[in-house]
Amino acid sequence: MTETLYEPKDMAWIEKGVLGIEWNDGHKAVYPVRYLRQQCPCAACVDEWSGARRLHPNDVPLLIMLQDVQPVGRYALQFTWSDGHDTGIYSYALLRRLCQCDICQPVKPIEPKSRRLL
Repeated sequence: MTETLYEPKDMAWIEKGVLGIEWNDGHKAVYPVRYLRQQCPCAACVDEWSGARRLHPNDVPLLIMLQDVQPVGRYALQFTWSDGHDTGIYSYALLRRLCQCDICQPVKPIEPKSRRLL
């Protein structure tokens, strides 16, 4: 059985703080940048052995900005965040699972209110 290989075709801002990625299959994915930062897969944010999340969602500032996006081979993107974090490598498969569009995520989770602005 072969796995479908998704690759980004285009990337653009949908609105302030919401990144859009159009995939090679035509899907138009939606990613609030704070949500992406909260889902960072790096070893500092997720325990490598247990898979437990080390980064608490409230630890991510409300006003987080995406400063840079770099491709990693033909399988992932690496983001640089305004809080200085830049070690997370988001595979294309992970990004597809994290899509927050109305088709992929018809019921949106209630985001906890953080008191941390920056």
